[in-house]
Amino acid sequence: MFGGQQPILVLSQNTKRESGRKVQLENIQAGKAIADVIRTCLGPQAMLKMLMDPMGGIVMTNDGNAILREITVQHPAAKSMIEIARTQDEEVGDGTTSVIVLAGEMLAAAEPFLQQQIHPTVIIRAYREALEDIVGHLQSQLSIQLDVKDKAKMADVVKACVGTKFIGKWSDLAVKIALDAVETVTLSENGRLEVDIKRYAKVEKIPGGAIEESCVLKGVMINKDVTHPKMRRLIENPRIVLLDCSLEYKKGESQTNVEIIGEQDFTRMLQIEEEFVQRICADIIAVKPDLVFTEKGVSDLAQHYLLKAGITAIRRLRKTDNLRIARACGATIVNRTEELTEKDVGTGAGLFEVKKIGDEYFTFVTECKEPKACTILLRGASKDILNETERNLQDALHVARNLVLEPRLVAGGGAVEMAASQLLTRKQVKGPYTAVAHALEIIPRTLAQNCGANTIRALTALRAKHASHTGDGVCAWGIDGESGEIVDMNVKNIWEPLAVKLQTYKTAVETAILLLRIDDIVSGSKKRGGNEPTNPAAMAQGME
Repeated sequence: MFGGQQPILVLSQNTKRESGRKVQLENIQAGKAIADVIRTCLGPQAMLKMLMDPMGGIVMTNDGNAILREITVQHPAAKSMIEIARTQDEEVGDGTTSVIVLAGEMLAAAEPFLQQQIHPTVIIRAYREALEDIVGHLQSQLSIQLDVKDKAKMADVVKACVGTKFIGKWSDLAVKIALDAVETVTLSENGRLEVDIKRYAKVEKIPGGAIEESCVLKGVMINKDVTHPKMRRLIENPRIVLLDCSLEYKKGESQTNVEIIGEQDFTRMLQIEEEFVQRICADIIAVKPDLVFTEKGVSDLAQHYLLKAGITAIRRLRKTDNLRIARACGATIVNRTEELTEKDVGTGAGLFEVKKIGDEYFTFVTECKEPKACTILLRGASKDILNETERNLQDALHVARNLVLEPRLVAGGGAVEMAASQLLTRKQVKGPYTAVAHALEIIPRTLAQNCGANTIRALTALRAKHASHTGDGVCAWGIDGESGEIVDMNVKNIWEPLAVKLQTYKTAVETAILLLRIDDIVSGSKKRGGNEPTNPAAMAQGME
């Protein structure tokens, strides 16, 4: 009886293995498709993509993450590829295009082995070993130490990052902005180094003017005007008070009923309200500020009292803006006016002024003595240009931040990929391990392709350069992304932060490993009718 059933079991296992292989090959195709979309966006001669978002707006960019964010895909494997671009962007801020191209190539390198019936776990083991070796080589012989105080070298690294972007034309300006902003927000206390670009380096985009007019303010700019037209709009060395409470009478949370018997009760009630506002204003006036910022409202009566005392008030500030002003001028945000003391007043700012730019009023708190927060003012011809400039500048800011936190560099222009590839090849391990070495060559190959050079000739010559390198130093020969020629990156001064490269390799290889691990895709949606056979390919198409 069992004898009759045994072959069926064997048959189903074989079928399962075949369907698993089919799913893996499908995943590889999906990964390659995503990589092909992005491939032309790598390097200084990168092409831009024009994307229409669902609202009908247009996005023009060559930033890998920005492109993939707008693309809608059905295949689950392709979705996880898009996810890695986001991870890369959040972790190190740069290298989003490289990571997708590399991950796609890692998957493509595994395809022939799967077709030769090699088990995915064997491929995965080899990939893991190769990744560990790459990381080890990068941290030791392929990277060099950077002196953070050497401004010229820092500028070269940021310039190499900006050179592949839309603002490459204004690279000197972008580099200066990025380094100034990062230097401003770097905070070192008790041996801890903190560089919080997201919170304390705000980018304000104002359409109009030329890109050359962009700058880093030594202080903060906010899109607000004074609450009363007669209040001062220019104050030198202002004393600043920051509040988190409203300067108006407290209203009831929901419906409030008040029973009034006589006419004098109503008068008394209004009087109490006035006295309350007057008391709040008296608390503020007691510390003699010139300028009051509050996150809540300011009533007309409070404006009147503050105006009489010669105090300028600005209301309904964002919490983030309030925090930036506090960092810039040294003030403390106070929640209750009764608790205001002399040490809460910020005296670090040199100038307060309200300017009209275009149609709107902007408040500037600038010329701060030791600002630990800043505003980057971007000007540009149109909204699209401003958005792309901001995306590029964020990459530059992240590169500058990475250098401050981890000051190690690797050669750019595909040189480090080629060097790592050579080191892996020299280990002489057959099979998928060598495939990783060949996959790394996709970066210099794509750089050569994108500037119209002869790819095969350039890569062969580059491989020969690296193979014949015998010295102790880093072999820094790579592809010049502008012309497609082979150049020494030491001479060309193209360097990249180690943190970006490490994250790129780890993310790309681990994504390839993850997608090779999948042997079945099962839809989570309800079946429409009866027990339908599970066809992974059909389900992959249908998954949202």
